[in-house]
Amino acid sequence: MPTLRIDKPDDDARLRDWQHVHNVIVPPAALSLDEVRERVRRYRLEVAYVGDVLVGCTTVRPPAGDGGTATVIARVLAEHRGQGFGEELYARGLAEARALGAETIETVVLAANEAGLRFARHHGFVESDRYVLPGESAEWVDLRLAQGPLPACTPPLPHTDRSGRSGAS
Repeated sequence: MPTLRIDKPDDDARLRDWQHVHNVIVPPAALSLDEVRERVRRYRLEVAYVGDVLVGCTTVRPPAGDGGTATVIARVLAEHRGQGFGEELYARGLAEARALGAETIETVVLAANEAGLRFARHHGFVESDRYVLPGESAEWVDLRLAQGPLPACTPPLPHTDRSGRSGAS
């Protein structure tokens, strides 16, 4: 597998790359650049490249308070799937959530994203909720990592209420 370069989106070019991956994977929740700038202040975002080629991005929503629930989302552009990039991005996100003190891990996937749902289920997530946000038509699936110890991950490195949720991050 080619080596991923992982960057924090700390300039407009990387913020636009993160935005591009997010908006391609979850078009019903497409974000403006200003919305991405706001998210980078609240969440842990990363963008992934092979060389200079954009591959994917991640979002880790930290747990609120001590322990609690973190949300880990790994996104890989379709043309780069099946090469282990999702595994690496997910492992990094999980390690970040664990380092932030998360006791429970959740993810959220657009219901139409069958590959994303398969990936989550393959990694031990179980569906906890399906919903359509008010005024929208896209269905979302919340999944929670099955109880038990968090899986071991070696890479470096609150339950979100409905009113503050935008579907995917």
